[in-house]
Amino acid sequence: MTIELKAADGGTVQVSPEVLQAFKAGFSGPVIGPDDAEYEETRKIWNAMIDRRPGLIARCRGTVDVVRAVRFARQHQFLVSVRGGGHNIAGLAVCEGGLMLDLSLMRGVWVDPAGRTARAQAGCTLGDVDRETQLHGLAAVLGFVSATGIAGLTVGGGFGYLTRQHGWTCDTLVSMEVVTATGDVVRAAADENVELFWALRGGSGNFGIVTSFEYKLFPVGPEILGGAIAWRAEDAQEVLGFFREFTARTPRETTCVAALRIAPPAPWLPKEIHGKPMVAIFVCHSGSIDEGEKIVAPLRAFGRPVADIITRRPYAQMQSLLDATQPKGRRYYWKSHYLPGVSAQAADVLIEHAARIRSPHSAILLFQLHGALGELPAEHSPAGNRDAAFVLNIAGSWEEAADDAPNQRWARECFEATQSFSTGGAYVNFLSADEGRERILAAYGKTILARLAALKKHYDPDNLFRHTKNIAD
Repeated sequence: MTIELKAADGGTVQVSPEVLQAFKAGFSGPVIGPDDAEYEETRKIWNAMIDRRPGLIARCRGTVDVVRAVRFARQHQFLVSVRGGGHNIAGLAVCEGGLMLDLSLMRGVWVDPAGRTARAQAGCTLGDVDRETQLHGLAAVLGFVSATGIAGLTVGGGFGYLTRQHGWTCDTLVSMEVVTATGDVVRAAADENVELFWALRGGSGNFGIVTSFEYKLFPVGPEILGGAIAWRAEDAQEVLGFFREFTARTPRETTCVAALRIAPPAPWLPKEIHGKPMVAIFVCHSGSIDEGEKIVAPLRAFGRPVADIITRRPYAQMQSLLDATQPKGRRYYWKSHYLPGVSAQAADVLIEHAARIRSPHSAILLFQLHGALGELPAEHSPAGNRDAAFVLNIAGSWEEAADDAPNQRWARECFEATQSFSTGGAYVNFLSADEGRERILAAYGKTILARLAALKKHYDPDNLFRHTKNIAD
């Protein structure tokens, strides 16, 4: 039976049974379509607002499968999307009607403890990498939710609890294995395919499919000092004022995240605050635990906290502490800014909009960044934005499609109200599906975007990798 796939130009391509069978015969992973039992579960990604149906899903088991799939797509001019962890807010992993390359079966991790590096395949989650590296008391600079895929995180920049010490995730890359738009396999590093290496460190999925990443590792854990402390929302102004002063003086081994939200029914929070507005500060100190105790003592002593779970804990556990706030299958809509600081005026605006939160799952988050980022030149990588001290993430999250409009409106109104406090930059990994060219320009700036566009023409002149935050002219 002939199947029909969407073409890159918006038309359709007829694929005969013989052509499809020939592709499957040379492919080691499963190739599934809408009639296969596993199709529905495989096509679903983290953000339930994204409900696209690929015409075909190629589940790659290794680099050879990726090469075959890219050459197949190029030959027939299919619309292509690439899934690593499937955790991107814009849902770029899944295309409508085209060919989805699913890398989620590629989850090998190899650690070199003597050389302090790790190579991880592109289907790995943060949790996959953390588990292997922590066996040796080492860690890569990764994000905050263990189910996040390393691929999208890294090629879009990436930040986490170790960013203050070591920079963006992409700043810590040693090399990448890349399948280009022509289906060739190349190594990108500081001494090989240098321009491609530069472009992939923040330029997102525009230039090729990275099949494995080699990261620098740093001594961390296995235990750190970390956790969270919470107060009632009526104390939010004083808490955010303290947060501003505390984060200005803490060493780079200490990273904080502030959260304004409705208290969930979490076991670490007292029942009397469940369902009521609160403010919390998450903290991770990855240096000496004894020193960390001294550093966080003023935080623990501040005000009238209702809960405190800051303690000695495994670093891998700290990396999953926020997992419960972002389960797969909810509806998500984010808006974000880079901030140069958290002024009293900005805090007041955030508190005002936190009081208008429409869903018990939504939150306003402030991620601390300032430190090593600013020690590299702005053009070191496309991730750039090295003047940022915080990321503000207005994280809308809810259950039902009927609630889309009011929750999106809340996020947009908070975004607009905080625009004047922004650096003017944007984090490409946090751009929602409806954010286009203007916000892509904000993420990169004119000079870097022009350089990326020129490299796009060189490495992907036909724009095969267009199902991205696309930088083609």
